Amino acid sequence: MSLHRLSFLTRRPRHTSVRSYGCSTSNKVNDPLRILFCGSDEFSIVSLQALNEARREIPDLVTSIDVVCRPEKPVQRNLKALREGFNGCCRDLSLPAKISSVPIADVARNLNLPLHQIDSFTGWKPPTSPWGQINLIIAVSIGLLVPSRILHLAEYGGLNVHPSMLPEFRGPAPLHHTLLTGRETTGVTLQTLHPSSFDEGEIIAQTPYPGIKHGCKTVEELRDLLAPIGAQMLVQAIKDRSFVQPIPKTGWRDGSQSNGKFTYASKIGPKDRHIDWATWTASDILRRQQIIGPLWNMAEILVKGHNRSSRKRVIWDQGFHRLEEECHIFPATGHPIIVGLHGPVQHVYVRTCDGQMLVARPVKMEGGITDEAIHAVRRSNLAPISMEASHDFVPFHSPLE
Repeated sequence: MSLHRLSFLTRRPRHTSVRSYGCSTSNKVNDPLRILFCGSDEFSIVSLQALNEARREIPDLVTSIDVVCRPEKPVQRNLKALREGFNGCCRDLSLPAKISSVPIADVARNLNLPLHQIDSFTGWKPPTSPWGQINLIIAVSIGLLVPSRILHLAEYGGLNVHPSMLPEFRGPAPLHHTLLTGRETTGVTLQTLHPSSFDEGEIIAQTPYPGIKHGCKTVEELRDLLAPIGAQMLVQAIKDRSFVQPIPKTGWRDGSQSNGKFTYASKIGPKDRHIDWATWTASDILRRQQIIGPLWNMAEILVKGHNRSSRKRVIWDQGFHRLEEECHIFPATGHPIIVGLHGPVQHVYVRTCDGQMLVARPVKMEGGITDEAIHAVRRSNLAPISMEASHDFVPFHSPLE
């Protein structure tokens, strides 16, 4: 995707001001930059690549770029296998350990940039390059707060590229919440790094209100749209030295249009994937499974051979699709039914709070494998299935929780 031109930058008043740490007005034009770039994912990679291209094209602008990211680590399930192996069980050293990748690490290596992989900034000090001490820190999607101790070491402090129009969707998951709330427009913000809080710096550049009409359905699509915009916004600010004090106050609104209330983009967790059948419509469920799926519920199962029940997590691993044909069965909301008992194929239906019927695709019971929904139901005893039943359908033992 080609980089967008910066005709979208704006300069408007903002209601708050945060002191930038480590910035100076000296040598605004001639002092080359020695950058410490902190990143992790595909969004940050685009900014790093744009900065490196600017370094190659204009050597007097940026003389060095050091990259900081978290180290690669074995995934949790593989750690268990490794422990079992070293205890003498199932030891097979020919099997390679699965490692959680840090995408930006490979990019930094390919660009021949110095790479520093750390778990935290505690006790860590930025390197000194042959050209001198780091004088600008850039953090993009690293998930770590750059402390004031390190910001003070950089003459020009720090910058951050954030994929939303701050202060709206400040927080760790702006892309997800933009889509989850159905927001049709969005943008990018370039801000200074605050020494003690995320997304509380001074805004240097920002997409003008009301933002870009994105038309994206997935986080990946939205990321790929905004990443080059943010990268060029960053490079342009560096070329203009607009990060040097005094910084003109910029922002798309001062809070008066929303009574000062903005949506916080909290980290996506299990509760965000837990389907609330009483309030989530069919569209809500289908949107969420596309953005943050797979979703889940708790279901009652009968323990075979015992007169008792227990609850187990049902992971809708491949989600649902709408039932397009007319259904003459009207189960309670969130109480799944198995239909087609007397036919060659059985399906699991769940009715939503807005009266629509969803059909479950392959699911996974907690601790099990992904399988066709009907097979998972039979194996886990989620419903009293009997081919001699008088009806062609049967409900689960209880509604989903």
